[in-house]
Amino acid sequence: MSARVREVGPEHTAGRLVRPFTLTGGRTRPSRGDFTLITRVSAVDPPPERAPRPQPEQLRILRRCVRPVAVAELAARLDLPVSVVAIMLCDLLEAGLITVHRPRPVTPGTAEPGLLEKLRDGLDRL
Repeated sequence: MSARVREVGPEHTAGRLVRPFTLTGGRTRPSRGDFTLITRVSAVDPPPERAPRPQPEQLRILRRCVRPVAVAELAARLDLPVSVVAIMLCDLLEAGLITVHRPRPVTPGTAEPGLLEKLRDGLDRL
């Protein structure tokens, strides 16, 4: 049985060179349960003086978080798995570099009017 080799043309040479497990230090699960797909995060401005210097991928996240952004949208825009983004967000939260905006719980009959339309419009922007 022979292994198939996927050809990579010149258009793919600028792709990601770092494997996702490298970005997370080999971790496969977030250290906290704060991040769902619809949790929004934003960068702290100005950042704390004693915060550790962010890694390059963390800087990419912080640049995207100038305004609150959902975890799912952030992962899509960075072309990274949501699980990897959640682990990096945990690191940024623990360093005091981001703020978490948890979604309000929705109980039956109290959903915001037009919520599905807003969701659809947000997905269309991706």
